[in-house]
Amino acid sequence: MFRTLGGGDLATHQAKATHPHAITELCDEGSSLYATALRAGRVARTDAESAPCLMELALLHPDPDDPSWLRPVPPAIALARRLNPIEREITERRNLSVELSQIFEPFMSIGAEVSMPSDSITVLEGGERINAALDLATSQVRTELVTVQPSDRISETSLLQGLERDRALLERGVKIRSLYQHTARYNPEKLAYSAQLSDGQVEYRTIDELVERLIIVDRAIAFIPARDDQKVALELRHPGLVRYLMKVFEYLWDRAVPMSAGGPYAADSGGITEIQHSIAKLLVEGHVDEAIARRLGMNVRTCRAHIAKLAQVLGSGSRAQLGYRIAQSGILDQDTSPPPGRAQG
Repeated sequence: MFRTLGGGDLATHQAKATHPHAITELCDEGSSLYATALRAGRVARTDAESAPCLMELALLHPDPDDPSWLRPVPPAIALARRLNPIEREITERRNLSVELSQIFEPFMSIGAEVSMPSDSITVLEGGERINAALDLATSQVRTELVTVQPSDRISETSLLQGLERDRALLERGVKIRSLYQHTARYNPEKLAYSAQLSDGQVEYRTIDELVERLIIVDRAIAFIPARDDQKVALELRHPGLVRYLMKVFEYLWDRAVPMSAGGPYAADSGGITEIQHSIAKLLVEGHVDEAIARRLGMNVRTCRAHIAKLAQVLGSGSRAQLGYRIAQSGILDQDTSPPPGRAQG
């Protein structure tokens, strides 16, 4: 907070490197020696070697009659030296606030008359600003936090930060619901994360396909990405937009499967899993392997393994024939999604 005042020889500066602190945190040695110097009127320079901070903080100065002694600076003078710059800065800040108020005063009446729709939509550019807005919103959440998280791998640092944040929310009685893709069931980090926060206040579900991230705080504030590179986000506070996004979340949530259930990867009577049903639908729609893998949150190799299994079950000998076999089998006519409001685990 304070700049170093006063002089000092090379030895003093070298000593400071191992004895640094601000005057607001004056060390025990420095406090004791300064009090001694005030009572006696001076102290030997050799006695001050254990507290070089007193010279650095200009609380002692060389005796002009005998340099082997140091005299104390009166506390009233030392205090004034440090208060004056602070008071000067406060005065400058106050003057600046007055100037700003005068500049904006003519516009205040105009702003009160005009409804500004942009107030409910804030563009957040850059990871630092996005994270700051998210941290502020989640620190103020009172009842519920819901998230939609397309599957990807997360670092150990991100996992620990998430656990620390969510535990703090749970201690305040906040309910958390998070929606992932089915592939999260094979993600060790997400499994470890859900295992450490598995109680009635936290619910995790998975679904086959998610498009983008979504975070909603207390059904009042929503965050969505504005660009594919995730470097720009929108903070939404418009009640109609947030209500619509909450309905989208509830629609997906009702059709999702609790993380603890094994349904998405369990084969039906025909030997085809829910994941493979999803892949079959996208194949018939004409999507290539890479696009299917991206939409379902899995790598291309895993996607192709599922396609191969699908071809085996349907008795297809080629990729061209597979589409015909899928249509002929009637599997796309089956509703593999769980009914709305199924398991609440």
